[in-house]
Amino acid sequence: MTDIATALTELLNDRDSSVDDAITRHFADDYRQRTDGVWSDRAQFADHIAHLRGIVAHAEVRVLDEFVRGTAYADRHEVHVEKADGTTVVQEVYLFGTLASDGRFAEVHEVTHLLRGSEADRGMGTAS
Repeated sequence: MTDIATALTELLNDRDSSVDDAITRHFADDYRQRTDGVWSDRAQFADHIAHLRGIVAHAEVRVLDEFVRGTAYADRHEVHVEKADGTTVVQEVYLFGTLASDGRFAEVHEVTHLLRGSEADRGMGTAS
């Protein structure tokens, strides 16, 4: 079974793995996600991660609360981002998800809250 901290850390920091390889390890083939009301399929999610890799120098995920029961997954985490331009962004994320039978994420619903950063960083969770 995957968890969001491992998945996001690999997606954003493991530049030795391609975006597609990192996604395949943690997200089902028919994965879809809703972030701040915006739906994306797996291809759109891959575009989003590729975009983030271009602006994020390093990210740290701090899980504050986590709950797993069967295929249900929920957590509250903070993502601390050092951007390539030297600025810092911190977002708190409330996530509810479903795990596929193989333990990868099948679907995620998340709401983000900007704790630190510019107004332009508010949409970082859906930017591509």
